[in-house]
Amino acid sequence: MSEPVKLLLIVLDGVPYRNFRRLFGNLEGWVASGDARVRRMRSVLPSTSSACYASMHTGLSPDRHGVYGNKHRKRLSHPDVFSVLAGTGRRTGAVALSWWSELFRRMPFDPVRDIECDTPEGPIHHGRFHTMADATDANQMSPSDADLFATLTYLCEAKALDYGLLHTSTLDSMGHRFGHGRKEMSDACYYLDAALAPYVTRWRELGYDVIVTADHGQDDLGHHGGAGEDQQDVAFYYFGGSSLPHDDALLDQLALAPSILARMGAPVPAGMTAAPFLTPDPAR
Repeated sequence: MSEPVKLLLIVLDGVPYRNFRRLFGNLEGWVASGDARVRRMRSVLPSTSSACYASMHTGLSPDRHGVYGNKHRKRLSHPDVFSVLAGTGRRTGAVALSWWSELFRRMPFDPVRDIECDTPEGPIHHGRFHTMADATDANQMSPSDADLFATLTYLCEAKALDYGLLHTSTLDSMGHRFGHGRKEMSDACYYLDAALAPYVTRWRELGYDVIVTADHGQDDLGHHGGAGEDQQDVAFYYFGGSSLPHDDALLDQLALAPSILARMGAPVPAGMTAAPFLTPDPAR
């Protein structure tokens, strides 16, 4: 019997589909070589960060989970990817903005108490969170993406994660400052792609399926939250052994949570009604 699937979800906040496809040369190179596959995914509405984070992990739309925007954050009570996997004995981890801790661990976030967690009960067994406190347009207070990728890799290797989430807001913050039609954004996407690439290789060598995507897009004015291709549509890059829908399929963000669980051989809660698009782990 083969080993159960391990999976990492890499969320690059606020990157529209068109900028993924034209500016992330390493990811696109792997697509060209056949080592990765890419599809278009459409976010929920509103296409705002907290609402999307909640939907990506619960499979529920904002009108059902109740996170309508960034000021409506709360500890969710619905089954989610972390809680389901922890309940089946799989080890989970997250390297992410503190809002993920608030949604899936506890609310409110106390930076002294919650900036790191290592808890046997889960649902996030090993968490390393950051706040971006006091961020402004002039100083976005982003941690280095290279540091975040290294931290996730440490958790994979030292804590034997089965599932790991990484979230970075660098490009979302840059987009709000400059808009996605500017040279500054092209440079920022280039640098993030270059920082990410060696870690994708390392994660694959550690035996992980890897997904690289975004929570939502962003338009040339630096806006998101509403409808439309630039604000909603993101790329979904997949490294792994599952089949995917046909090349021109439009993936539903609500199907991400059940797809991760199905791929990892975990039960899919009844409330996650969108059909999974990743094939189940054959070892389970």
